[in-house]
Amino acid sequence: MKVYLSVDLGAGSGRVIAGKSDFSEGHSDREYLELEELHRFDNNNVELPGGFYWDVIGIYRNILEGIRVGIDKYGDSVQSVGIDTWGCDYGLVSKNGNLLGIPYQYRDPRSEGMAEEADRLLGADKIYAQTGISPAFYNTSLHLLAQVKANSRALNEADRLLFISDLLAYWLTGEMATERTIASTSQLYSPATKDWAWDVIDGLGIPRAVFGKINDPGTILGTTRDELEGQIGTTGLKVVNSPQHDTASAVAGIPIGASSTNKDAVDVWISSGTWSIMGVELENPILTPEAQQAGFANETGAENSIRFLKNISGLWMIQECRRQWMGEEGEDYGYAALAQMASEADSFTAFVDPDDPVFSTPGNMPEKIREYCRKTGQRVPDKKGTILRIASESVALKYRVTFDILADLVRENLGKELGKVYMGGGGIQNLMLTQNASDAIGREVVAGPIEATSCGNLITQMVAMGDLKDLEAGRELILRSNEINNYYPQGAEEWAQQLDRFKTIINQSN
Repeated sequence: MKVYLSVDLGAGSGRVIAGKSDFSEGHSDREYLELEELHRFDNNNVELPGGFYWDVIGIYRNILEGIRVGIDKYGDSVQSVGIDTWGCDYGLVSKNGNLLGIPYQYRDPRSEGMAEEADRLLGADKIYAQTGISPAFYNTSLHLLAQVKANSRALNEADRLLFISDLLAYWLTGEMATERTIASTSQLYSPATKDWAWDVIDGLGIPRAVFGKINDPGTILGTTRDELEGQIGTTGLKVVNSPQHDTASAVAGIPIGASSTNKDAVDVWISSGTWSIMGVELENPILTPEAQQAGFANETGAENSIRFLKNISGLWMIQECRRQWMGEEGEDYGYAALAQMASEADSFTAFVDPDDPVFSTPGNMPEKIREYCRKTGQRVPDKKGTILRIASESVALKYRVTFDILADLVRENLGKELGKVYMGGGGIQNLMLTQNASDAIGREVVAGPIEATSCGNLITQMVAMGDLKDLEAGRELILRSNEINNYYPQGAEEWAQQLDRFKTIINQSN
């Protein structure tokens, strides 16, 4: 048996997961990937005088603890470790290798007004044409621009910029490099040249010197530092640059195309969780004005593919409703109970736009949904099940709107049609939303695995270590090892009629 360790860091929690597989020569069809959670910990931003920051030292300490648990349990069977995180946030490192200040959290307000300043300096169209990324408050480019405007001492003294995953990997190995998928989220990377977007960097006044070597996903960065032996129980453990952006790892972990019958079609993936991300895997970016206007981004994936994608609100509204009701009533509503309440409610009573800014912040989500219905002249829901059903059906219809735009862009730029939809991530445990996705889009949905991010992280390590041939072989391993469910569209005519009504309502709101 061989064991690989996946460090999966989200904006609220982190985990170290062991991936176990028995690679028996000549019996590849019998190989399975078994996951085991070794260590889980909270990962919350900290508000201090001066802004919002990450407790990056605490994160690192918990990573060491998770590795130690894995080494204690599996010893020499542990082959490597890989890290994936959220995108965009970074640390600045001095020439002597010291961290210059605590890394800011992407919601820190220092980026306010920076999108307008970047547009004034370069123009949003030029930035998109070079980076394939539209302005957003969390862009690395805007946070660095804020430091430029503030004449930041840390930026002026920095020798290197390392994204959070790169920084943690540096502390493990002593090696500095930037992994490509995490760089591609920054609005400072060119998916066309596969290098830093130097014209954008220069135009924003960011010093070139802080940008270093870019590693492909699947590169072995180095081995753990000897000084860590007392903390993790071993030396020389290989550290692999898995796709370090968590969505890139999630997409790698979804067995896209595994059951396709039309090889000429472009299959669609959805990474489903608090937020959903819909996209396709391409060889080259789509950098047209139409793609920019539609809000699609071009990010790098495993094996240096292009993840052409758009963010959509996912389970956020449902999760926030649950949190509100638990706070009001003190009852712990499980997600299965919420889904049951929704399934018993009447269908299509009202719709909301899940991506309307009013829903983007925490706080009394049920009332926000009711108020949206009042404002748009719809029936105002009074029961929990009805509110939940409105949220689920609205998210599914937003999937359909996005799917149709994606279909047009793929047809216009590639001359191809879209195929099946593959969904992975924790959101697929909401069976109603997953079925609604199939119903609204009108396509078969292949759902699984739940742990898509960790699976993608792990199979990339296996390829790097020579135990799997390539990403395709890894996805076949995931397919054999996980429960994969197929959902087929129901009530297509009724959903098509409701789509027109949904578009009218969200356009009215805008």
